[in-house]
Amino acid sequence: MTIGMYSASVPVFQRQLRALGNVLDKGAAFAAAKKMQDAVVLQLRLYPDMLPLVRQIQIAADFAKSTPALLAGVEPPKYDDTEVTFADCKARLDKTLAYIGEFRREQIDGGDGRDITRTIAGNPMTFKGEIYLAHFAMPNFYFHVTTAYAILRGIGVEVGKRDFIGGM
Repeated sequence: MTIGMYSASVPVFQRQLRALGNVLDKGAAFAAAKKMQDAVVLQLRLYPDMLPLVRQIQIAADFAKSTPALLAGVEPPKYDDTEVTFADCKARLDKTLAYIGEFRREQIDGGDGRDITRTIAGNPMTFKGEIYLAHFAMPNFYFHVTTAYAILRGIGVEVGKRDFIGGM
């Protein structure tokens, strides 16, 4: 039995975005209990040269929405990066979940051979769909989700592996 491009992407993004949303809920509750402003927490970083929490969330959502679209051969929507509260970030995740929930298996399966061109560090790069998904999109998606989790865990938000993985 083989796994299709749809099964390797959409359900994975959905589960992980829901898990990230639950982690953000815990982060918001923690921030409120500690009387920390959302805008301050969302600008926290693991290290000064890394992107802040809010950008980690935005980029994770961007990979989750753009990857199925590109595999299906459609242009992904553009989101403005205007989030300044946990509620804003959750709304972005919810909007992304709604968008990717519209894709059907037959739109994405078969996208493994599709040429996908993305500009990376100012340079256009072309991937076949399977390579794009497995070797570029998923590692980047998980990097940003993991970093968002780590920033919140690093300030003391009580989250663990089950929170990160989410429901199966």
